[in-house]
Amino acid sequence: MDRSDVTLGRIRTFVRVAERGNLSAVARELNIGQSSVTRHVRELEEALGVALLSRTTRRVMLTEEGSLYYANAIQILRLLEQATDEARSARNVSAGTVRVSCTAALGVRHVSRLIFAFQDRHPDIAVDLSLTDERVDLIREGMDIALRLGPLTDSSMKLRAIGQSRRVLVASPAYLAGHGRPATPEELKDHEGVRMSNIAGSESLVLERAGGARHLVPFSGHLRVDHGLAAREAFAAGRGFGPAHIWLVDDFLADGRLEAILPDYTPSAVPLNMLIAPERTSITRVRLLVEFLAEAMLGIPGIERSRAGS
Repeated sequence: MDRSDVTLGRIRTFVRVAERGNLSAVARELNIGQSSVTRHVRELEEALGVALLSRTTRRVMLTEEGSLYYANAIQILRLLEQATDEARSARNVSAGTVRVSCTAALGVRHVSRLIFAFQDRHPDIAVDLSLTDERVDLIREGMDIALRLGPLTDSSMKLRAIGQSRRVLVASPAYLAGHGRPATPEELKDHEGVRMSNIAGSESLVLERAGGARHLVPFSGHLRVDHGLAAREAFAAGRGFGPAHIWLVDDFLADGRLEAILPDYTPSAVPLNMLIAPERTSITRVRLLVEFLAEAMLGIPGIERSRAGS
């Protein structure tokens, strides 16, 4: 093996192919031709003397040797990036890229504007904002920060609690005019619900009343969606009622396109947390964005600081 052929450029290309599983996607990401991506990987394999990837017509997968090499390569690249960032930090330089994953609807409606404000303060910091409702693996996807609603299972990540996202039951005036306004939770079973298909347990509603009383109500309807923005439009179009994060519908509630129903009975608030890749916490630009978002997100409608603190 000629060690000079094991270049950082070829390693970076291999790592992204391993993570994306698609040559054309990596080519678009790196703004190079797919043939260049293929050549980088082939030259790295020739230099190492082993096959790193198994190629099929649909997907590129790691071989056993490739999996071992990937695990070491990703650590090498992260250590190199961290060393570069720490050198910049010593000169108080915060330039570079921060990669953020965020729930899609929350990102579109509010977080994107917070990112704009952050970049106005720190024009040398680039931000890659990835909007998805899937629980991405921060390390595998190369993310620095993830903003997540709901329970967490990422015990290896550094957690920064933001607060609680309050929810309300909403319906449009047109829907209420045609179907009547429910006066009790029990009456909801006769109404048309707009359900989220990607949320476990969406076939029932748990409503809480001041004082601690809880009501379990069947929740069904003829429309299910897998995106918060689609649910928002369905509510406004009179397709049914349902629970909604206040930040999702605050403008529609303000201008009358939606109304809160059964205001004394509310769906449980949902935890909002920030996850940070542990080895990225000391990077100046990551730390700056973490601190900015931790405070700025408390200004989003319906987001309240957790009583236990952050």
